[in-house]
Amino acid sequence: MADIDDAPAQDGPEALPLPHLRFLKVLVTALAGTMIIGLITLITLIVIRFPSSTGSDAALLPSLPASITLPKGETAAAVTFGRGWVAVVTKRDEILVYDTKNGTLRQRMQIELSN
Repeated sequence: MADIDDAPAQDGPEALPLPHLRFLKVLVTALAGTMIIGLITLITLIVIRFPSSTGSDAALLPSLPASITLPKGETAAAVTFGRGWVAVVTKRDEILVYDTKNGTLRQRMQIELSN
């Protein structure tokens, strides 16, 4: 029978051979590499998809007339843009549609509110 004193000393990291520790190290390294590649891919897609501020910004902006004159007593509450027109919603619940080329009033609609 062996005494406790006959057992080999277990000091240092080499004393406990853990083969699954090597697998864990490879797994963590592979996951870190995958995360780095994913982050680089996301940054690249963001840079490619969003237009730069130094590019052709004029093509992205809607065309607006030089000026729009609202009828007397009207106050704008909201504005929206379309292709060839600008709509102004007034505080009196009207929608005024203006032409973007010359700023003339094309259409006037009253908003009917239901209770």
